[in-house]
Amino acid sequence: MDNLTNKSIMVNVRTLIKTMRLSFLTLTLFCVLVGFATAVYAGTEINWLSFSLCLIGALIAHIAVNTLNEYQDFQSGLDFKTDKTPFSGGSGGLVENPNAASLVLNFTYLCIALVIFIGLYFIATTGLGILPFGLIGIVIIITYTRYINTQAWLCLFAPGFAFGLLIVVATDYILTLNYSLSALASGVVCLFLVSNVLLLSQFPDANADKTVGRKHIVIAYGKKFSLSVYLIFTIFAGITLILSCFYDVLPKLAYLALIPMLAGVEAWRTLSKSLVGSKIANQPMNKALALNVIAANVTPLLLSICILVASTSQSS
Repeated sequence: MDNLTNKSIMVNVRTLIKTMRLSFLTLTLFCVLVGFATAVYAGTEINWLSFSLCLIGALIAHIAVNTLNEYQDFQSGLDFKTDKTPFSGGSGGLVENPNAASLVLNFTYLCIALVIFIGLYFIATTGLGILPFGLIGIVIIITYTRYINTQAWLCLFAPGFAFGLLIVVATDYILTLNYSLSALASGVVCLFLVSNVLLLSQFPDANADKTVGRKHIVIAYGKKFSLSVYLIFTIFAGITLILSCFYDVLPKLAYLALIPMLAGVEAWRTLSKSLVGSKIANQPMNKALALNVIAANVTPLLLSICILVASTSQSS
């Protein structure tokens, strides 16, 4: 009996870990790193406890979004309808092991409680300036699957806003206690690229999403229009970076972060060539999804490295 109980516990824990979508957390890490880099660029002496809590809080918030999304998609039946890819369609963890559903939901509540606790700590140590970030972040976590996904334009911007502006700008603000143009500019770059990640991941799931009441851009306006939005967002990310470097909001070295954005352009080109009516074959779709993830992850990583290197040169 004990062996069966232990085995059941381990199976449920594995399911929980699967629903966390840990491989997606790199995006959070890199966005926090951008906020850290802009704080260093401003000449701030870093409080490492504050930075560590920023990173932990952002990671936990992202995990909460993932686990709640997995739980609610399982409850609505969506997870039984999607065609899974490495980048879309959910993990399938709860489909394989429905017994872990309550564990996943309770873990989500724990994550949200921890995020609120970290937020209260920052309010106590830095003042009320951080409160709007926290409130908006909690609202996005709780409403993303069941409400935001039913509002096409809100769904388009919410992920980029959460990662690009809330994470990047909030990290910079906590470390510097000031709002900075460099953090805002970097956040806007991340906003467009992260929104593109979610936009493209909705392509394979559109038909299934429609059956449970979702109405994101791909459902509302179709794939051809959505590809145009994707390209515009990629261009806007590049223009924001170019103007920021040109006007010395960001260091000139940050121009290098334009390079990984080309992966996004290639993703758009791949899908544009492959779109027939409203259908795209699996191979180009998977290639485009992979390129899209590269653009969204490598750009903020390289951007943060460029800013940190420029900060070192500036101080010496």
